[in-house]
Amino acid sequence: MPLVPRSVHGLALASLLFAVAPVSAQNTTAPVAAKEAETKTPSFASLFTRLPADLRRLPTRANARWLGGAGALALAVHPGDQSVTHHASGSLGLEEALDSGEPLGDGLVQAGGALGTYLVGRFAHRPDVATVGADLVRAQIVGAGITWGIKVATNRQRPDGSRYSFPSGHSASSFATAAVLERHFGWKVGLPAYGLASYVAVSRLSENKHYLSDVIFGAGIGIVSGRAVTVGRGAQTFAMSPTVVRGGVGLTLTRIGAQ
Repeated sequence: MPLVPRSVHGLALASLLFAVAPVSAQNTTAPVAAKEAETKTPSFASLFTRLPADLRRLPTRANARWLGGAGALALAVHPGDQSVTHHASGSLGLEEALDSGEPLGDGLVQAGGALGTYLVGRFAHRPDVATVGADLVRAQIVGAGITWGIKVATNRQRPDGSRYSFPSGHSASSFATAAVLERHFGWKVGLPAYGLASYVAVSRLSENKHYLSDVIFGAGIGIVSGRAVTVGRGAQTFAMSPTVVRGGVGLTLTRIGAQ
């Protein structure tokens, strides 16, 4: 597969995000305060000055349920980590089908797409687009900080023998983007965004870069990071919890109202 510069992937992602951003004008279920905030373009400095407040919003009950569910599921699948990755990476057809996941989920590509969305909104005088871009940028920063803190602390060896396997940064970055888009635009945009994030996560198995528990917990980090920077954006939220079923485990989603 030809190598494409990360900047090109970032530009393509920014274009996609800009394309869905105008939908926010139709989201009549968002809280009034959030809608009023979108009439003013966020400053460049706010991409960093708002981070302390974002971090303070991380430890919520809803986020605890999301991350706790991801952690419980990661722990449940941990015994089969090597087997799952071995089968995924050994399938040539699967590896080829998921080739695009690695560049798409790259942290620099995700951050570049987020920053590109913010800049397009800022220079096009579209506060709604700039607001989405600002939330995407901050979600990437928060998610990367948490992910790399855990990576360094655990220093789990990757399936290919390199370092820092747990948790998956690609999963965290792509699910952070999906969470922000879902919070702004609802599930009509959120579902395909989460589907694309799942595609990225599975690609990490076929590339022999991560274990299943890595990508599951990385996804949880991404979700809570996206939720932390978008408090007040969504009209409906869901809690995720692990469920034991015959022959394995599953997840249940429970609607818990607006937050």
